[in-house]
Formats: sequence, structure tokens, C-alpha cells
Amino acid sequence: MDNNYYNPLLEGDNGALKRALYKAMGFTDSALQKPLIGIVNTYTNATPGHYNINEMCEHVQKGIEAAGGTAMTFGTIAPCDGIAEGHEGMRYILPSRDIISSSVECMVRAHRFDGLVLLGSCDKIVPGLLMAAGRLDIPAIFCNGGPMFPASYKGKHYDGNIVTEAIGWKQRKLISEEEFKMIENLAEPCVGSCAMLGTANTMGCMAEAMGMSLPGCATVPAVMSERMQFAYRTGEAILELVKKGITARRIITKESIANAIMVLTAIGGSTNGIMHLQAIYKEAGLGWLPLEVFDEYSRKIPQIASIYPASPYDMVDFYEAGGVPAVLKELEDNLYDCMTVSGKTIKENLKRYDHSNRREVVSSIDEPFASSGGVAILTGNIAPLGAVVKPAAIPENLMSFTGRAKVFVGEEEACKCILGGDVQEGTVVVLAYEGPKGGPGMPEMYRPMKCLEGMNLSSTCALITDGRFSGSNRGCFVGHISPEAYEGGVLGLVEDGDLIEIDIDSRKIELLVDDEELEKRRISWVKREKDIKDGYLNTYKRISKSAAQGAVVE
Repeated sequence: MDNNYYNPLLEGDNGALKRALYKAMGFTDSALQKPLIGIVNTYTNATPGHYNINEMCEHVQKGIEAAGGTAMTFGTIAPCDGIAEGHEGMRYILPSRDIISSSVECMVRAHRFDGLVLLGSCDKIVPGLLMAAGRLDIPAIFCNGGPMFPASYKGKHYDGNIVTEAIGWKQRKLISEEEFKMIENLAEPCVGSCAMLGTANTMGCMAEAMGMSLPGCATVPAVMSERMQFAYRTGEAILELVKKGITARRIITKESIANAIMVLTAIGGSTNGIMHLQAIYKEAGLGWLPLEVFDEYSRKIPQIASIYPASPYDMVDFYEAGGVPAVLKELEDNLYDCMTVSGKTIKENLKRYDHSNRREVVSSIDEPFASSGGVAILTGNIAPLGAVVKPAAIPENLMSFTGRAKVFVGEEEACKCILGGDVQEGTVVVLAYEGPKGGPGMPEMYRPMKCLEGMNLSSTCALITDGRFSGSNRGCFVGHISPEAYEGGVLGLVEDGDLIEIDIDSRKIELLVDDEELEKRRISWVKREKDIKDGYLNTYKRISKSAAQGAVVE
């Protein structure tokens, strides 16, 4: 870098006070004559996926300084979905995404950094950081904290959600209290994002697929030295982006988002990845990304990776199978050749990678696990604006399912009835008023699905909601139903005993009640208001968009 470089904010007499404030912390004239690189350090010891971020930040800083820059760190919130699940805290998780994005924006625009390194790992933190990059349009690069290793129980590998399943096992007297405690103690064996292809790891893969992370970064486990090497190289890479003037919107484009969608459907990633890609697309100034686009790619791109919860293979298996580059190598003929943070295009990057040597994890595109993609969009009278489903996690016998509705007013009531034996085979569990406005906050309906699994009902029942699902869920689940019940959607008109048809191959979800009866119900329909505390949820409820539009705030 030019030794006489100065951030415009620090130049001349008008920059003297700013220079003085930085000097108060030990920065020298020499340091301030280099590009100032902000590092978003989302470390917290309250979230295991972010526990190693401080150490990563140190390595990023070393890389920045070695490449001729000056590093300045700042933080933002990083709540854990697993700790927030099952209580009102889950209602804050999706709204936190937009707080994260805006907090980064405020800091960067206040300090006018020359470049930005984004460090994060978990479900809403990763998209929030990428949204900020798209909004700010300065040189930016993302590096995730990496997945944890799986739990090992009775010769099998599990992710931490074995604990929730074990509640059902204990309820059915398959395990003792002592066994349950043992499972709790082994479930999360080390730091990192959860071991399955949930939203956290899905979004790490999306960042790499769209070119915002260095090639091979997404799947490296949190506790490996290679994770710190990636952090160092990320610090070096941001200086190259600044030098070349490659800003985030040159990397986050319509074409690079299309590449990410192809990877999402090819790996059977979390359904939450859909709304997060919609939000990133909007923040990059690209407009609205319709749900139909995801289904178009789902029909075109086969599922070529099979990772827990779709199979027994976890994120460490995926890493050993070649990770995102192995998937991109199979998709190469379909990809757009976009610029990446490496300074090279995606196809230039792929020249140094081979096809996977673990075909049980990453298959050939000619012999895929499924002929269509692992995520899909359903429509019908109950979801005219669309609903989201994950075929990769649905048993074959439930790909076409018709059952009787059992309507619940909340997640807690649903779990109590499921664990109490009040939900029978052939039921469609209906959870309404859980969308962005009705929830509010669009919480995950993670626990009811895990309760069905623990009670051995996940292969004979379905669950539908205008809320979201965890990337760890498996079974027949349909989420993001739009319009949501709170906004007058048909989901709010469903009654106990109604027949509901779900047909994944036909991309259809229908409430089998005639229009005349539905009109009668609508006349007497009263919007259900939930009692929520004063604070941000009220703001989010007022300004959030539909799940069909990524549940973003405006």
C-alpha cells in the first residue's frame, strides 16, 4: 500500500481531532496512514458458535497488518437459537438479524472504514453481516467460525439436538434419567456452530457460494488450526480488495445469488436460507427476489449432497468430502462465473479443486441423491404467496400426505399434547399466528417437530405453520406459509378435523374445505393479538414484511 495513504476522514486539519482520538488508544501516525479495516468481532461466551471468534479476530488482525493495513475491531449481538428456543426468546431471533445489519452499518458509516472483515457463525448473525456488506458496498469479506464436531452416542454421530429427541425417548421410557443426563453431557462436545446442516452452516456455505468467503472456508471445523489459517488469509485478502477497489456489490450480484441458490438446493440446506438470501439480495440493491426463483432452480438442480438431518453424515463428513468447492465442482457447468473475494472468479478458483472422493456425502451430478433440489416452494389455497419445504429431510412415504388438522394456539400447547399422547398418526399439526407479525418475530417451530420425532410420530404426521423451522428438523414440515394468519391468511381459518393435502412433487398444499365454507369462517374471523412486552418486537411487528419477501424490515 502507499505509505502516504490517508483515509479521507483523517486528512488535514479537519482530521486532526479524529487522529487525536485514535492516538488516545495508541495508534500512531504511521498506523493511521494505512487503510483502516474494521473487523466485526461477534465473540460472546454465551453462544458456542462464537466462542472462538476472539481468537480468529487476532489472526485476522495479524493478516491485515502483514498486508499493510490497520485493524480496528468492534462488536455486535450474537444470540443463540438453541438457547432461545422454546420460550419468548425465540421471537427475538429473526428480528435480531436486522439489528445486526443496522448496527454494523452505523459503526462503519460513522467511522468510514476503508474495508470490512465480518466474523460470525450462527443462524441470524451470518445473514445479518452479509446484509450489512450489501448495504454498505465497501470492500468486505466474511469468515465463519466453523462447525463443531458431532456427539457420539451408541456408535452413532448426532448433533446437539439429540437432547430434544431424548426427551421423547425418556417420555416413552426408552431411556432412564441417568441416560438422559449422559446424553445432555455429550451432546455438544466442543465449540462451533451445530454439527448439522442447520441455518448456521447453511449460511456459511451460502457466503462461500456467492463469493463472499475464501474458497474452502465454510466447512472447516471450529477447533482446527486451519480455521485460524483462514482467518489470517482473510485479513490479507481484505487489503487486496481495498487495493483493487472490489466492493461488496461487485461480488453480491444477481448471478452470484443464483449460484448460492443452486448450492442451497444442491445441498438440501436449511429452509431459512431462502428468506436470508432474499434479504441479502434486497440489501445489495437488487430489488425483491421472488420465491418462484428458488423453485425454478430446485426443479433444475438435483440434490448432490446429503448431510444431517437428511443423512447420518455431519458437517465434519462434509468437510472431509470437499465441502462447498466439491459441490461447486459438480455444478460447474451451471454456474455463473462471478468475481469472488479471492480476487479471482469462481471458475478460476475451482481449477485447484478435485471432485469429492466421498460419494456417500457429495455425489456426482450424474448420479444425484434426488433428481430435484433439497428445498422447494409450495403453493395452494392455504399458501397463495408460497410456503417453504425441505424435501431432502422428508421421508419418502410423506412426500404425498393428506391428514386431519389439529390446530394449536401456541408451541407450548402443541408440545404438551404431543408428549401427552394426544396427537395421533395421520394428523397435520397446525400452528398459526407464528409469522413475522403474528408471532411476532416468526419463531422456529423446532420443538414440536422434535417432539413428534421423540414420540415416533415424525413418519406418520405433518406440521404446517406460518412460522419457521430449524435446519435440524426432519419429517414432513411446511413453513413460511404466506400470507400469515395474522394478515388474514387462510391458515387462520383452519379448524380441527379439516383435511389438508400436501404434495411435494406437485408443489401443492391445499386446505380441502370449499370456498363457501371458508367465506363463512372469514366473516366471523377475529385477528388474534398476542400479549408482548414493550420493546423492539412491537417495532418489528409494525415494519416487517411478509415471509414471502424475506421478513425484512423497512
